[in-house]
Amino acid sequence: MSKKKKIDRRDALKGAAASIYAAGIPWNSTLAKNITGGPAPAKSKLIEQENQREGTRDWQLTRVRINEGNYRTSLIEGYCSKQSVAAGDELTIHVSTKPAKKFLLDIYRMGYYGGAGARHMKQIGPLQGSVQPTPEMGPAPGRLRECKWDISTSLKIPEDWLSGVYLGKLTTIPESKSQPYWQSYVIFIVRDNRQADVLFQCSDNTWHAYNRWPVNESLYTHPDGAHAPGVSVSFDRPYGKYNQIFDAPLSVGSGEFLLWEFPLSYWLEKNGYDVTYGSNSDCITPSFLTRCKTFISVGHDEYWDVRQYHAVEKAIESGVSILWLCGNSVFVVSPFSSSSSGKPKRIITRTGAFGPMREDELESYRQLFAGLQGTAPDERKIMGVRSVVPFNGGGDWTCTRPNHWFFAGTGMKQGESIPGLVGWEHHGEPDPEREGLEVLAEGKIWSGGTREGDYAAVIFPGPKENIVFNASTIFWAQGLSSPPGHMPVWSHWSRPHGPDPRVQQMTHNLLQRSITGKVQ
Repeated sequence: MSKKKKIDRRDALKGAAASIYAAGIPWNSTLAKNITGGPAPAKSKLIEQENQREGTRDWQLTRVRINEGNYRTSLIEGYCSKQSVAAGDELTIHVSTKPAKKFLLDIYRMGYYGGAGARHMKQIGPLQGSVQPTPEMGPAPGRLRECKWDISTSLKIPEDWLSGVYLGKLTTIPESKSQPYWQSYVIFIVRDNRQADVLFQCSDNTWHAYNRWPVNESLYTHPDGAHAPGVSVSFDRPYGKYNQIFDAPLSVGSGEFLLWEFPLSYWLEKNGYDVTYGSNSDCITPSFLTRCKTFISVGHDEYWDVRQYHAVEKAIESGVSILWLCGNSVFVVSPFSSSSSGKPKRIITRTGAFGPMREDELESYRQLFAGLQGTAPDERKIMGVRSVVPFNGGGDWTCTRPNHWFFAGTGMKQGESIPGLVGWEHHGEPDPEREGLEVLAEGKIWSGGTREGDYAAVIFPGPKENIVFNASTIFWAQGLSSPPGHMPVWSHWSRPHGPDPRVQQMTHNLLQRSITGKVQ
C-alpha cells in the first residue's frame, strides 16, 4: 500500500471517530479497536505538555483588603459574563474600582507547572476603572442582586488556550509610590469538546449559593430561613471572600475553587492525567459527560439543576465511571434561569431537595430545613449515599474492606484510619437497593465537636464495567496535594493532615480502573 493511501485511511478513521463523538456515544477502548482495527489511540499528552511550560507563583494575591462589611473589597472587584467559554468565544469582564483607578488584568491558567501552580497567559491594560453601582435587592422571595455593570474589557479566547480553570488577577495602579495597590480575582473556565480520560466538573453553583456579596446576600440569608425556597442568586456579581469555616483572603473573587478543588486539579496535572474541565452549567448536557471516560465531582458540590442529575444518570448507563470526591453533594435542587438581559444559565434558584427528607431529620433540624421539600429523585441512585443529619462535622476515614482492589498498594488494614479526612460535610446511609454496592470506609463524625453522626464511603458497579465511587467527604482533595497559596483547613475541632500517600494511591487506583479497566 502506498504512503498516500495510508494517510487517507488514517484521515477516514479520524472522521469515523469524530462522527461517533458527534452522536454522543462514549469513547472506550473496545469501541476504538472496532473502529480502527487496532489498539485504541495513545493517551493525549496535552496536559503533560502544557505543564512543561514555564509557571509562576505570581498568580497569588498579595494585597487584599475587605473594606465594606465582612466579605467585600470595593477597592477592586469584578465578574465574568460566562461561567465557561470555548476557544474562539468572547468573554466580557466587568470591573469596579472605588475610588476610580487604573488597573491591570493578568490572566493565569491553573495547573501544576513545576509546582508553581499556574502559567501566565496574558496581561490586559492599563485599563481605566470606574465606580460601578451596587444593585438593589429584588423583591421576596427571590431577593436577587444582579449587577448590570459596564464592560471593562473583552477577551476572545485564543485557540491554543487549553481547557482549564483560569484566574484573572485584578490589580490597581497606584498614582504615586506612597500609595498601596489592591487586588482581587475574577474566575472562568475554558471548556472544550474533545474526548478525554477525565472530566473535572467545578462546583461553581455552590460557590455562588454561599457567596454573600455585596453585604450579606446568599441563598442562606433569607429572613424565612437558611433553606427557604424561591431564593435566587446571580452569577452577574463578584465573589466575595469565602464566608464559612475559616478565613481565606486568597478566595476573594475566586469562589471556592482554590479551597476545595485546586488541590485535586494540581495533583491531576502533576501526574499527567488527561483532564478537561467544565462548569455545573455545562454538565446539564449528557454528551458533555459521555465524551469522557471518567466524571469527577469535587469538593462542595451541593447545588444541582435536575438536568445535571439526569445527565449523570445517562453517563452511568453509557459506561462512564463517576468519582464523587466530595461531600454534601447533589442535595439542593437549583434550576438555572436566564438573566434579566436574557443570558442563559446566569441565575440559580433553590426550589427543593433531592430525595425525601426523613421526618427525624426534619425534626432535629426543624428551623434549618424549614420549607425544604423533596422535589427531585433520590441522589443515592447516582451517588450510592446521601447527605445525612448531622451533615457536617469532622472524623477519621476508616478502612472496612482492605482486600478490595481500591486499597491496592496502600498497605491499609481493617480498621486503620486516615486522621481528619472526613469533613467538613459528608455523605452516609448507603442505598439498600443498589445491587453490588460495597462500603469501603465508614465511621463516626462529631458535629460541633460533640454531636455524633455517621458517614460511609461506597463503590458500586455500573452496567458496562464502569464504576461509581463516593469518598463521602469534602476534604478528600486535601489528602492529594498542598499547592502554593493553599491554607490548611480546620472545622468542627477537626482537621485533615494534608497530602497522604494512601489517599494518593487510592485515587490513582480509581483513575486507572476508570480509564483502563484495571488497576496497574
